[in-house]
Amino acid sequence: MNDTIGQAAGIIWSMLAKATAPINIADIPKKTNLTSQVAYQGLGWLAREGKLEYQQKGRSIYVSLVSAGCTC
Repeated sequence: MNDTIGQAAGIIWSMLAKATAPINIADIPKKTNLTSQVAYQGLGWLAREGKLEYQQKGRSIYVSLVSAGCTC
């Protein structure tokens, strides 16, 4: 299962690296062709590694890669 989650994290990272704006987390499963469960586990993997920034806009949560200049 760790391999599957790690691969999902890589797919999500690639998608976010190409994005020009933050992505609504609810859209990630359909944009990556991953199941919701695996997509959210992949997001957790990336978040644990400190690679994601989250923003809340209204009732929606958006995610993007941490800026290169971030000293988090």
